[in-house]
Amino acid sequence: MEKIWLKSYPDGVPAEIDVGQFRSLGDLFERSVAQYAERDAFVCMGKAITYAELDALSARFGAFLQHALKLPRGARVALMMPNVLQYPVALYGALRAGCTIVNVNPLYTARELEHQLRDAGAEAIVILENFAHTLQQVRDRLPLRHVVVTSLGEMLGFPKGAIVNFVVRRVRKMVPAWSLAGAMTFGDALRRGEGHRLQPVEVGHDDIAFLQYTGGTTGVAKGAMLTHRNIIANLQQAHAWIKPCVREGEEIIITALPLYHIFSLTANCLTFFKIGATNVLITNPRDIPGFVKELGQHRFTAITGVNTLFNALLNNPDFAKLDFSALHVALGGGMAVQQAVAEKWKRVTGVSLIEAYGLTETSPAVAINPLDLQAFNHSIGLPVPSTEVSIRDDDGNEQPIGQRGELCVRGPQVTPGYWNRPEETARMFTADGFLRTGDIAVINDKGFITLVDRKKDMILVSGFNVYPNEVEDVVASHPGVLEVAAIGVPDERSGEAVKVFVVRKDPALTAEALIAHCRESLTAYKVPHHVEFRDELPKSNVGKILRRELRDAG
Repeated sequence: MEKIWLKSYPDGVPAEIDVGQFRSLGDLFERSVAQYAERDAFVCMGKAITYAELDALSARFGAFLQHALKLPRGARVALMMPNVLQYPVALYGALRAGCTIVNVNPLYTARELEHQLRDAGAEAIVILENFAHTLQQVRDRLPLRHVVVTSLGEMLGFPKGAIVNFVVRRVRKMVPAWSLAGAMTFGDALRRGEGHRLQPVEVGHDDIAFLQYTGGTTGVAKGAMLTHRNIIANLQQAHAWIKPCVREGEEIIITALPLYHIFSLTANCLTFFKIGATNVLITNPRDIPGFVKELGQHRFTAITGVNTLFNALLNNPDFAKLDFSALHVALGGGMAVQQAVAEKWKRVTGVSLIEAYGLTETSPAVAINPLDLQAFNHSIGLPVPSTEVSIRDDDGNEQPIGQRGELCVRGPQVTPGYWNRPEETARMFTADGFLRTGDIAVINDKGFITLVDRKKDMILVSGFNVYPNEVEDVVASHPGVLEVAAIGVPDERSGEAVKVFVVRKDPALTAEALIAHCRESLTAYKVPHHVEFRDELPKSNVGKILRRELRDAG
C-alpha cells in the first residue's frame, strides 16, 4: 500500500522544502543578524537587544567557550534558565562555537539534573542562580568542569537589573543559598570572551545541534539527538507553512513557553528568528496578571502556547481588554487544544487558535492545521512539507485511509536516534525507517490527521511529558509502598494530571505523606495529584500491572 502523505498543500505552501539552504544553524544565524541588524531580536522585562547586539554578545560568549574554556567542537554545553536574555546569547554563542546544546528544565530536582548532565557528558553549564543550589547537591558526581551562574537582572542594565536582583534575592527570597567552587558570572564569561575572536568552526548537517531530553517511549529520560539538518529542516517546514501569513522583518511574537522546550525553541527562537521577528520573552508565564500587563506593552502579531496557557489568559478579565488588531497567528501545541478554549479564543481575539502536533524526536513539528482555518476541526492538521505519515497496526501493516492505527512519521526532521542508546533507537523505528510515535490516529481522504488514543503510557501535563515508570520508581522507593501504578487522568487546568494507585505495605501510609515524598525527587508537574489506595492492582497472566485497565475503570 502507498504511504500516506499530502499531495495538495494549502495555498502558498510547497510540497517540499530545501534543507540545503543553510549549512548549519550558525549559518542561519549569521544571515539573519546581517539582514535584520537594527531590529530588536529579543525583549525581556522591558530590555531589548537588537540582532546586531545579539551577534556581538553571542560571538563573545562563543569565543569564551573556545578560548577561555578550550571546549572542542561537539562539546556539550548545558543551559538551565527560564526565558531571559542570557538564554539566546548563550544558545547562539555555543552553536557558533560548534558546541552541542543540552537544554535543562530549571525546575528539575537534583536527581533529575544529575541523570541528565551525567548522561549527556556535559562539560559546561549556564545556570540561573535561583537553581544553583540544585546543582550544588550533585556537582561532585558529575563530569561538569565549568559553571557559569547568572541572575534574572544581569542583562537588564542599571538600575533595573539591580532592582530586579534585590527584589528576587532579598524581598521574595527566591534564591536559596548556594556554593559552587570556581563558578563565574555570565558577565565575567562575556568579558573573558571579549578579547578573543570567535573562530569559525566547520559544522555540517550531521553534527548534533541539541541533545533534547525526553522519556521517549519508556520512562528513563534520554537525549534525542537533533542534528543541524533535523532542526534546519523543521524550521524550513514551519516557515513554509506560515510564510503566506507573516511579514518578514515585522513580526512580534510572544514567547511564553520556555525556550528549553522543543516547541518554543524551534517555533519561536529559530523559525521566527529566521524571518527577523522580535521575540518577547515572558520569564514567568504563571503570573497571569503580570503576563497580561506585559502583553499590553506590545502590538504583538503572533503567539504560541499550550492549551492551559491560552485558557488561563482567557480567564483573566483584563485579557479581553487588550488590542488584538495586529494579531494574525496563534498556534497551540504540546498538548491537545480543547474545543471550548479554541472557540472562546476566537470570540475574544478574532483569530483562530490553530492546533499543531509534534514530538521531541521530530524537532518537533509533524502536522499543522492551515493557518486560515476558521472553525475548530478536532484535527492536529496536515503533514508539514517533505513529511510522510503512515498508519500501522500492531504488526506493522499499513492501514487504509479512515482506519485507525499507530501514527508513524518519516522526514528530514526525524532524529537519527537517542544518545548512546542503540537498542532504544532500534525499537523506535520501523523496518522501513518510520518513527513510531506511540499515538493512535486516523487520516481522512483530505490528509487531515486526528488523534484518537495513545498507545504508549506517557502522561501529558501542560505540554510536558511525564512517564509512569519514573513516577512509579519514586513512589515505590517509599518504604510504606508495596506496589504502584501511575496513569494520567483528565484535568481541566493541565489537560492531564498524574494519578497513582498504591498497594500499601504500611497501613498507616497517607496520600499526603506519599505526595510529600514525591516532591523531594520529582519536578512539580510530575508529582501525583491523586492517590488511590487499593488492596491489589490488575495484572496480566505474567504479572505485569495493567495500567490500561486502571485507565478504563475511570
